[in-house]
Amino acid sequence: MNDEELKAKASALREKLDREAREGGYIINPDADMTGFLCEGLVRNIERYGYMACPCRLASGKRAEDLDIICPCDYRDPDLAEHGACFCALYVDSDIASGKKEARSVPERRPDAEQRAAAGGAQKSPSPEKSAPARGAGGMKVWR
Repeated sequence: MNDEELKAKASALREKLDREAREGGYIINPDADMTGFLCEGLVRNIERYGYMACPCRLASGKRAEDLDIICPCDYRDPDLAEHGACFCALYVDSDIASGKKEARSVPERRPDAEQRAAAGGAQKSPSPEKSAPARGAGGMKVWR
């Protein structure tokens, strides 16, 4: 895929993600350069693996092992709740989107490969009974 095709696919993906995010009460980072770069990484991972592995993490290429990092990843909601942005900052809260605060480094929540293997593969999302809901745009509770 040449650069022009990559940029076109990334732009289409960005529009799709933005629409889906708004419908779900989420906000895509308004920094067009950053989201363009992240969407290009997602497009490359779709081409490479056949699924939208997070561009900021090392994917195994085995969908079953990477379920927890398929965008939007299992860690998005706790990252948003605690840090105002997900690990790669594709999704942000309203304070970051409006410029009231800046996105900062988000620590990695994903267990390392050895921990995932010991747990029997990809980590599952916490059950709603065991975790507090994240708040999407407008304060709406969002369970994932």
